[in-house]
Amino acid sequence: MTAPVVTRVAVDAPYGSEHTPDAEPAIGWITESATPGWVQARAELELRRTDGVHALEFAGRDSARIAWPFAPLSPREEVELRVRVTGSDGAASEWSAPRRIVAGFLAEGEWTAATIGLADPGAPARPFTARREFDLDGEVRRATLYASAVGVYQAAINGRDVDDQVMKPGWTPYQLRTVHETTDVTALLRSGANAIAIRAAGAWATENYGFRGNTHVEYTEQPHIAALLVIDYADGREERIATGPEWTAAPGPLTESGLYAGESYDARLEPAESPSVAGFDGSWAAVQVVDAMPVPGARVSPVVRRTQELPVAEVITTPAGRTVLDFAQNLVGRLRIRVSGPAGTVVTLRHAEVLEYGELGTRPLRAAAATDRYTLAGSGIEEWEPEFTFHGFRYAEIDGWPGELDPADITAVVVHSDMERTGWFDTSHELVNRLHENVVWGLRGNFLSVPTDCPQRDERLGWTGDIQVFAPTAAFLFDVRGFLDSWSRDLALEQEPDGMVPWVIPSVLVSKPAAAWGDAATVVPDVIYERYGDADTLARQYGSAKAWADKLISLAGERRLWEGGSQFGDWLDPDAPPAEPAKAKTHPDIVASAYLFRSTFLVAKAARILGRSEDHARYAQIAEEVRRAFLAEYVTPAGRMMSDAQTAYALAIVFEIADPDQRQALGDRLAALTREGGHRIGTGFVGTPIIQDALTVTGHLETATALLTQTENPSWLYPVTMRATTIWERWDSMLPDGTINPGQMTSFNHYALGAIADWLHRTVAGLAPAAPGYRRILVQPHPLDGFDHAAAEHITPYGRAAAGWERTADGIEVRATIPANTDAEVVLPDGSRHEVGSGAHRWLVPTAGA
Repeated sequence: MTAPVVTRVAVDAPYGSEHTPDAEPAIGWITESATPGWVQARAELELRRTDGVHALEFAGRDSARIAWPFAPLSPREEVELRVRVTGSDGAASEWSAPRRIVAGFLAEGEWTAATIGLADPGAPARPFTARREFDLDGEVRRATLYASAVGVYQAAINGRDVDDQVMKPGWTPYQLRTVHETTDVTALLRSGANAIAIRAAGAWATENYGFRGNTHVEYTEQPHIAALLVIDYADGREERIATGPEWTAAPGPLTESGLYAGESYDARLEPAESPSVAGFDGSWAAVQVVDAMPVPGARVSPVVRRTQELPVAEVITTPAGRTVLDFAQNLVGRLRIRVSGPAGTVVTLRHAEVLEYGELGTRPLRAAAATDRYTLAGSGIEEWEPEFTFHGFRYAEIDGWPGELDPADITAVVVHSDMERTGWFDTSHELVNRLHENVVWGLRGNFLSVPTDCPQRDERLGWTGDIQVFAPTAAFLFDVRGFLDSWSRDLALEQEPDGMVPWVIPSVLVSKPAAAWGDAATVVPDVIYERYGDADTLARQYGSAKAWADKLISLAGERRLWEGGSQFGDWLDPDAPPAEPAKAKTHPDIVASAYLFRSTFLVAKAARILGRSEDHARYAQIAEEVRRAFLAEYVTPAGRMMSDAQTAYALAIVFEIADPDQRQALGDRLAALTREGGHRIGTGFVGTPIIQDALTVTGHLETATALLTQTENPSWLYPVTMRATTIWERWDSMLPDGTINPGQMTSFNHYALGAIADWLHRTVAGLAPAAPGYRRILVQPHPLDGFDHAAAEHITPYGRAAAGWERTADGIEVRATIPANTDAEVVLPDGSRHEVGSGAHRWLVPTAGA
């Protein structure tokens, strides 16, 4: 009998943080066991608090997302949790390592910080630094900084930044919800004189949003900050230092800063010493106290950090004689330079994703200058990295560099929300592997505080339709639960009183109800539930989901069909003209009515899960009425759609609108259309995530394989053959001749079409949840012709799961690893079914003639 081991104790908190935003956070733990089929029979929990150790024990298998079983945490309370488990075989684990948990929130009324900014900024969106000195007269037991901004900020105490985060606190609907960081700064304080300084810029808060000259500032013309430093002395005293009128502020060497424009920094304006050092001698003015921001809440989402650095891969001299650096990867972040030269020398850094005619291809940026400028102080070797902006780029044009450029002096710094990587995929097909890697890079670049459409042009908005289709893929590759939880809260806050969901969250555009976009209100919480077993988010978002469904029901009326209105439809169908991306082959009414069904169905499902029986009965009935109306209006008895296009068939099949006896005919027609199109993709944002599932479930895996491996335009692999390192917005964002698509809207880093990866994980490798949170796993691989192997791994709430297959001389070998305390349903390529418990498993399926 081998003893199990508790390898991780989990709690709802941002990745890498001890600070939970909740008084009663969900908890869980991962157990590893060498015993096949290991199942937890009992768990013991010990919570160490200042008043002693609180112990409890419960029987059963539950070990993921367990409701907090102790008295609620008090604001700023510090505790330690450890776990011991016993299996059904009677073997018990040792106690886990203690998991430190800190209540990262303040009590109601505790936030006393005033919101401050420059009294006389003199220019829009003026960056500034605010400071204050203070004295400490005793031994400090703990010091915690709670800080926020309408804009972005970084704090420093006694000459050192308080953490390694960037672009904090991120983007929320500032007028409705702000977020504070909770940072332990005990180690930065010292006896006697101390100083704190906060650098700030506008970023999302001061940006101009909108298109074609119709732009506006949504939130504020100037950035503002607020901070509260709580100091606990060893003798029991407490001192609080909050932003207020006694603080001073001044502009600094960061003279201009914007997300779209970039930053300008004049090192000649740097003070001789840091403003965060006591005794700083600067002639600074009193701050202006402005109307308070909403009381900030503790952070739910992961923080933004620098996560990787890339060196220059190639130095290019363009036909015009310009110097361009190629980093061999389309990324999101900024450049860090090391330079020396005469004072006043200006080094200009321009960013773009592609080259066109050998020069920097900046047309897709539209009004975004994406340009940083550094003015040298002339003080020897100088290092600089923009602080409050980011760019989407692979190439950077360097102008004004003093002397000979050494590429080792310029580094690309990758920036995004720092989430735990949880999913991997590999196959024998090199182009498909690169496609999958492009999906990963696209996610990283567009998961920066909010799930954006693109990271480079004058947009970078949280488009609801994009994340609605991509959420399942994201939830496999990274732990995005907290990220999407936080964003979903903002969606509910921004939702109109009549239930209409804006096109983008945070909402900075005038919107109308749009199918597949507003349906993020129902789809994203369902994905969070299915992939993480998170019923808490499902419950919290239920009112939002229901309001959206009710809005659609009112639009559909007695016909139970959503017809007319302004729709995005199957956005960016490859046959749509460059200037008319909504002009798809599938009629927008079919898309709208299909999503009417899906949202009412998902609300009914959520109501059932949450025990709301009356709601479940009502929405299930409406969903059935919509389904029947859809079939009567859009599907012929012979199995043809009124829009004879791939997306229409895929919607009817995958959303399970079609009757079982119709599904095969629809699938056959879908396969025929795909073959007639030369196995080139014919779908846009709506059809692309589901077409492969539609082909697979109707028995057309061979057609799905040909569609996946097509390299001619349009296809998933065409961009790969064109050296793409991220997913493009359009199938042909770059034309075969190397020129940029003539449409005024094109991006080379847009994850929506990368939703294909979810099919690669679930269907090709065969790893999927069979119950919420992977408590039960479905292993159902589909070997593809021309592929030698495929495999996927995913860190579930119960531990690492894996599935895959490989062709051998004897047949197809299928392998699976099932985490402890879970089980799996296995469907092999020959159709045979197996039930297995945890552990490593292997099956050999003979091939024909073997």
